[in-house]
Amino acid sequence: MSTTFTPGTQSMTTPPTATWFDPEAVLRDLGISLPEAPKPVAAYIPFRRSGNLVYVSGQIPMRDGALMAKGAVPAEVSVEDARLCAERCVINALAVVKAAVGSLAAVRQIVRVGVFVCSSPGFTDQPKVANGASELLVKVFGERGQHARAAVGSIALPLGAPVEVELLVEVG
Repeated sequence: MSTTFTPGTQSMTTPPTATWFDPEAVLRDLGISLPEAPKPVAAYIPFRRSGNLVYVSGQIPMRDGALMAKGAVPAEVSVEDARLCAERCVINALAVVKAAVGSLAAVRQIVRVGVFVCSSPGFTDQPKVANGASELLVKVFGERGQHARAAVGSIALPLGAPVEVELLVEVG
């Protein structure tokens, strides 16, 4: 068996170990640095751990303390910009996972992703927006990043965000 990990090629039957797989290094190679875990903006906690599952509360596309974009897709925010917002939501969610368990190397798999898209009337391409979240998780975790997913349209999201993403992660 090879000890070199290439995202998207690792077998689920032989999960990488923390000694030779570092998702945070993959993020750095992608030019992504994790922010501090975002603080809740209402009456909830950022995550709840139950056994080996970490439920991450919905994350919006905050970067440097501000929303990346505001409004409905595609009337006010393009599909491509919304995809980038979904990516940012995942980055923020991974920061929460790291705060919850200490290292992203503890992630065994991404179980489920919920993506909510503030949608203009008649918009039905929520899965295209959600792919921004899904594709980043697979780049970072390989097969362990593949997940079940819901891509849901909404008339409004917190603070006017165009996208919100929640995660369910299995950790070891």
